Amino acid sequence: MRRVQLTTALIAVASLLLVGCGGGDDSSSGDKKPASQQVAGSEEIAATWPLTGLPVTGDEDPAKTHPVLVTKIDNTDASAPQLGLGGADLVVEELVEGGLTRLAAFFYSELPTKVGPVRSMRASDIGIVSPVKASVVTSGAASFTIARIKNAGIQFFQEGADGISRDTSRSAPYNVFADLTTIADSAKTEAARPADYLPWGEEKDFPAGQPAVKIAASFGPGHTTNWTYDGKGYVNENTFAADGDHFPADTVLVLRVKVGDAGYLDPANNPVPETKFKGRGRALVFHDGKLVRGSWSKTSLGAPIQLSTQAGPLTVPAGHTWVELVPSATGDVTFTKR
Repeated sequence: MRRVQLTTALIAVASLLLVGCGGGDDSSSGDKKPASQQVAGSEEIAATWPLTGLPVTGDEDPAKTHPVLVTKIDNTDASAPQLGLGGADLVVEELVEGGLTRLAAFFYSELPTKVGPVRSMRASDIGIVSPVKASVVTSGAASFTIARIKNAGIQFFQEGADGISRDTSRSAPYNVFADLTTIADSAKTEAARPADYLPWGEEKDFPAGQPAVKIAASFGPGHTTNWTYDGKGYVNENTFAADGDHFPADTVLVLRVKVGDAGYLDPANNPVPETKFKGRGRALVFHDGKLVRGSWSKTSLGAPIQLSTQAGPLTVPAGHTWVELVPSATGDVTFTKR
């Protein structure tokens, strides 16, 4: 496992805490921490991926020379088959006009050469991608949205950029696909590890919860995403993903969010909704066939997501997470024990 050194500041603070507690080496205590958690001048901690919390293995490095690439993917039957979801680290499902949903698929540890169908971005994406300073891969957007995305300082790659092309075997507008390896070359930055997208933790720290095997996340009358826990992970029962290319969800995280009006109409004269991804709301964490209820908070659009229960902070077991941003006013979440 590759390792990264603790910062000098963290070491100094931890050392002071040890001194205040005596700091002695009690070999008879029987409570020694594993080496990866000890605090010392040359100590190291295990490196993990920012979008999954999983350990980095082999020769891989969590500090890439490209940003997180969030690809906007159509989520209607016209998109079938969706390509690339099997290589995503994390997926966020958001409401768009007409009561439908669109996917914001996060790619970092792995970059597929064909992802899509790629569709347009929304103002809702500002709060979704900003916590990890991600770049957006999109077919384009309304001028109103582009202005807001630019004002938020978010880099984006739209149709016409290297790595984005049309598949002539498909019908427009569901024929735009992205080669993320090519886009990563255009988005090169100094090697750096993004911040964690969620508060990652260990299985042993996840509360007992209540049984919940089948989940229905309703975004309103237009769309409901159905999940079933199969003993290993969560299967999206109405996915449009290609066979063998499904997102491997270890956790389904449902966040109840406020939705407002983006201020313009789509080409079919439908009002465009905007998810207000800041503030706080109810959270439902489905993991290992169990449900833990809590709350989420986000102090600004660019702030990280925090989770908590009445007992204190809540972490998400490391793995692949699908985030459902379900409208608090018009959506609903139901589940069954079996």
